[in-house]
Amino acid sequence: MPKNVKKQHLPTKTCVVCNRPFTWRKKWEKVWDEVKYCSDRCRREK
Repeated sequence: MPKNVKKQHLPTKTCVVCNRPFTWRKKWEKVWDEVKYCSDRCRREK
């Protein structure tokens, strides 16, 4: 992800549990392709 990207231009995905959209986060930079859940709560409820 290039630096200085505006929030509105970040990639988004849909959570497989709650079906809500969530946006890219810095902590997911290296594993973005593997991220399926928007939060720890959704991950626990899978």
